[in-house]
Amino acid sequence: MEKQAKTNGNIVAIITMFFLFAMISFVTNLAAPLGTIWKNHYEWAGMMGNFMNFFAYLIMGIPAGNLLVRIGYKKTALLSMAIGFVGIVLQYLSSIVGADVAVFSVAGGEVMLDFIIYLLGAFISGFCVCMLNTVVNPMLNLLGGGGNRGNQLIQAGGSCNSLAGTLTPLFVGMLIGTVTPATAMSDVSPLMFIAMGVFVLAFIVIACVSIPEPHLQKKGAKKVAYTHSPWSFRHTVLGVVGIFFYVGIEVGIPGVLIFYLSDSKASGIEVNATAVAGAVAAIYWLLMLVGRLTSSVISGKVSSRTQLIATSTAAIFLIVLAIVLPSSLRVSMPAYSVEEGFAMAQVPVSALMLVLCGLCTSVMWGGIFNLAVEGLGKYTAQASGIFMMMVVGGGVMPLIQNYIANNVGYMVSYWLPVAMLAYLLFYAVAGSKNVNTDIPVEDDVDALNL
Repeated sequence: MEKQAKTNGNIVAIITMFFLFAMISFVTNLAAPLGTIWKNHYEWAGMMGNFMNFFAYLIMGIPAGNLLVRIGYKKTALLSMAIGFVGIVLQYLSSIVGADVAVFSVAGGEVMLDFIIYLLGAFISGFCVCMLNTVVNPMLNLLGGGGNRGNQLIQAGGSCNSLAGTLTPLFVGMLIGTVTPATAMSDVSPLMFIAMGVFVLAFIVIACVSIPEPHLQKKGAKKVAYTHSPWSFRHTVLGVVGIFFYVGIEVGIPGVLIFYLSDSKASGIEVNATAVAGAVAAIYWLLMLVGRLTSSVISGKVSSRTQLIATSTAAIFLIVLAIVLPSSLRVSMPAYSVEEGFAMAQVPVSALMLVLCGLCTSVMWGGIFNLAVEGLGKYTAQASGIFMMMVVGGGVMPLIQNYIANNVGYMVSYWLPVAMLAYLLFYAVAGSKNVNTDIPVEDDVDALNL
């Protein structure tokens, strides 16, 4: 009976982790479509919510790993869910508070309190998703018992993550339709309430189930001696830059695409432009799901280096095509609106080229990570914390790309992802080689820190 109860508890915890995996993507991918609302009020604000969300990673990356060791998976997960709930509540409050209260001025225009509240909510939500990213993967592996079963659970959780990434811009687009001066955060409040409910439910469930804590730091435990650091390894340092660029590529491609297609003057989409933009961006995340599933099948035979070379090259080709092809060249892609339901919409062929990049970006994180931590041994955990910090690239680089898009042009801005992809290609070909094999990486115990 006791064994059966433990098994049932693990099943419940696994299902909950799947929801949390989805919530990571849901919360993260809210930023770009919500940015279409704020961009209508402040020209420069389109990617600010996304920036605040990812900026939190820079601050919380390493502390999240340390927190995991000190208080364990369960308490870290509970804390992250409480923080996530607060972040979503603040974003919702921006729809009902502060619209008539000026805080300061930017470029001669007043910035209202409601936007500040939204940015604060996005920042706090960033703390949540950073902590969840630190917790969910190892927790699923533990609940699966490690090995192949653990990996299968992680892949399944990743699929939930991609599915949420697919649905989020679609739902937001459905609720907004076409952005007008009257469009407000209150139009997407149903999604906020759903997010709050999932966080509360997940908190209750995790609080009631038993979670294994094999890595919880115990008092009096011996400490591992570190004579070097991940920064001592050239391929790791170059990989850290690669992760920074990669997340910027992954977020920037669909993020700016949403703004482009939502802009009727630029895209030529005159009816339900935002809904169409959300549906097209959803295809990008759907293709990321397809790419991840495909990679999980072939990774046993095809190396991370080969996959990264192939996908970087393909993505460069697709984006260059998107840049040079005329906007007058149109293609039919599926869209959805509340008024018309599912229908085919005529969009610039550039949009198709950009969403196909989802197949490429889907495998890059794993490839870069695997190459960057190769041969690190005991320094791998430290490197993981640094990589989590570099997720901030998903806030910085799209912000720069959006600035270029606003001042030079949407398609011109995509030369920035091309440059970053060129770096990833360099990393895969030459930069990922471990030239510091003389550094000892075995787990020696520091007798001075017993």
